[in-house]
Amino acid sequence: MKTVALLSLALAFLGLVGCSTVHSRIEEKAAVFNSLDPQTQARIRQGLVDIGYTEDMVYIAMGRPDETKEHMTAKGRETTWIYNSYWQEYEGSRLVGFHRVIYFDKVARAYRVFYEPVRAEMYSDRVEERTRVMFKDGKVTAIEQAKN
Repeated sequence: MKTVALLSLALAFLGLVGCSTVHSRIEEKAAVFNSLDPQTQARIRQGLVDIGYTEDMVYIAMGRPDETKEHMTAKGRETTWIYNSYWQEYEGSRLVGFHRVIYFDKVARAYRVFYEPVRAEMYSDRVEERTRVMFKDGKVTAIEQAKN
């Protein structure tokens, strides 16, 4: 019983450690966060970003991007952070095979075989780009968000 309790506690701790939340990112980048004015801190706590924010400020507000792209132009290095939405879309039920059933027929005194269809619920993994944050020289220059 003691082992089960300890194992449950360890798994719960690992689950919390693995999750990246605004609070955990604030603790991780405390020096950056504490140097900001109260209004900016409040916006970051809400997960909001604005033009002029640094990469650290965007990281605290939104977390790690799902994808990063870099562009070199005559004006310098530009970076784009891309955040995606992930979900599963239901596609219905599909026939995936048959289950063989064997039974003894007492009247005919013989074994009978029939096949039952087996169906499974089908889902497709979907990814949709949600937000792009563009940086130039380490500061946000543009923010694009998908409209629903």
